[in-house]
Amino acid sequence: MKQLRDAVEAKDADAIAALLDDDVLFNSPVAFTPYRGKKVAAPLLGAAITGVFEDFHYVRVIDDVGGRDHVLVFTARVGDIAVHGCDIVHVDDDGLIDDFTVMVRPLSAARAVADRITTLTSGRPGTTSA
Repeated sequence: MKQLRDAVEAKDADAIAALLDDDVLFNSPVAFTPYRGKKVAAPLLGAAITGVFEDFHYVRVIDDVGGRDHVLVFTARVGDIAVHGCDIVHVDDDGLIDDFTVMVRPLSAARAVADRITTLTSGRPGTTSA
């Protein structure tokens, strides 16, 4: 998952999108219903990494023995709120991410993420509020 780590830490939304399967399932930390498809997930992930999180750093990576499941633990800020979280990803046979779940804590951080992502994606074609 070095490619994902590098893309996210560089805030490279295009590189992140290139790692996603066309039918990726994206589970947002602030929406109950998952988002299906790269056309919806890529803009949401791009908005999150370029416009929501500040001082984003992965601090630990946990890989399964088979190399298809990965947990990337991160720290960041949203304004003055410290965020701890993780990206849980599954890679398909082609090496693309087909399942991407983001979890954040504490609750104040999740609320701040929800507020920012909603503001950033409102009215943007192909996206809905997270």
